[in-house]
Amino acid sequence: MKLASAEQMRECDRLAMESFGIPGLVLMENAGRAVVEVMARDYGLQGDGEIAVVAGPGNNGGDALVIARHLHQHGARPWVLLLTDPNRLRGDAAVNFRALRDLPVPLLVVQEEDDAALAALESRLLVSRLVVDGIFGTGLSRELSGRFRQTVELINRFPGPVVAVDAPSGLDSDQGRVLGAAVKADRTVTFALAKPGLVTHPGRQWAGAVEVVDIGIPPEVYGEVFVRPEQSRELLTADELAPLLPRREVTSHKGSFGHLLLLAGSQGKTGAALLAARGALRSGAGLVSACVPKDLYPILASCLPELMTVPLPHSSLAAGKADLAAVEAALADKSALVMGPGLGTAPETAELVAKIYRRQSLPQVLDADALNIMAASPELFTGQPGPRVLTPHPGEMARLLGATTAGVQQSRWDSAAGLAVEHGVFVVLKGAETVIAAPDGRLAVNPTGNPGMAVGGTGDVLAGLIGGLLSQGLPPWQAACLGVYVHGLAGDLLAADSGIDFGFTASELAQKLPTAFFYLKTAK
Repeated sequence: MKLASAEQMRECDRLAMESFGIPGLVLMENAGRAVVEVMARDYGLQGDGEIAVVAGPGNNGGDALVIARHLHQHGARPWVLLLTDPNRLRGDAAVNFRALRDLPVPLLVVQEEDDAALAALESRLLVSRLVVDGIFGTGLSRELSGRFRQTVELINRFPGPVVAVDAPSGLDSDQGRVLGAAVKADRTVTFALAKPGLVTHPGRQWAGAVEVVDIGIPPEVYGEVFVRPEQSRELLTADELAPLLPRREVTSHKGSFGHLLLLAGSQGKTGAALLAARGALRSGAGLVSACVPKDLYPILASCLPELMTVPLPHSSLAAGKADLAAVEAALADKSALVMGPGLGTAPETAELVAKIYRRQSLPQVLDADALNIMAASPELFTGQPGPRVLTPHPGEMARLLGATTAGVQQSRWDSAAGLAVEHGVFVVLKGAETVIAAPDGRLAVNPTGNPGMAVGGTGDVLAGLIGGLLSQGLPPWQAACLGVYVHGLAGDLLAADSGIDFGFTASELAQKLPTAFFYLKTAK
């Protein structure tokens, strides 16, 4: 699902009006009507009590005035709080004010910061049945102040359902930042396309349930606005990902679905290698092998019988450059490589990682210690001969960028895109709403997953899962997006099974992956 910035939505509106001749008044009418349809479906319109419609000074306020008119036409009891002088309304908003003012809909106006006026309105608002927030919507960049902030704080004291029009007022719809204060909505009805700030934290918590409604912008408009990859942001959805699942013919055999190699594990970290292997095996990969130090070979061989193992003859407890020939021989018939989980960062290991990264053209997933090695030697990024998928958590990303973890978290989109574009790699920035970035600037964000996945080993499972999808022939972008979505979905299914979002392990997450694939395959 495409995500649109405020600037992109303004351009969509402009093209719809100028290139396709659709009046702005029609778009506003469609928007207001669509919000009322959602309200009727979810809350009903003929119940006891009034519906408070709070309208601001711009087009979002115009949408709110349309909503009030349609609520009246449906037999509801709306009243309008207008936060501007009606004579200052312009364009389509002014037209819709004139259409409303002769109807028997109570209209109360607050034109400036007025504690007494808002206090007098508070009792009426607090006993209303529903509140519609149409103060600002998308495109706001300054912090709220004065009567606008006062009204937002008043709405947030309302005990009933709050419906935001396009975006909660006070929320930066591009970044999801709260601009001093923001409406805490139960539902946001957003127009034409979803907005990045509504589906990523912290904005996701303020937007509530987000529903995208059609307002009549022709699809051809989007083709003009989102013409370059770097302009594209997407929310991953089941409908769009399900077709990416590898097809399995009746005559398929294990050789039909690739052979993945893992270079993972060291003394004290064999579990990371095993978890990556579990993720890979549960991805549908036909065969999975692991190169492991010879003294650790019995552990991996005995713990996971489905995993084939390649003992590294010159390494006892951690892989090193002396085993380059053995690793490259093992790679000869493989279709993808996962490198890093539990691998260690000793100098001998770092040299081995660097040579394999630069010399092997097959798709590679780099995770954990492989990322830390790359961060210590950024010159390794130049001239990789094949596709690379990096799967950092925020701390690892900070090391890769020479930034702080807090800085990465404050600009997750930009951090992921910056690394991907600069170095020509695919990036999976893990965390709440994992961000996926491509070298051409494409970005996607994942809606699945929950806090129960914040436990050691889940990232190893993800690296193995993405590697397994690569080994089955999926291109890196599709493998990363599909892997991230299914990984989070498996966590959501575990949380649903237990009724609580903690207490499950990475091994249980890997075990749940086939069920998550099934849910995705059957999604409607």
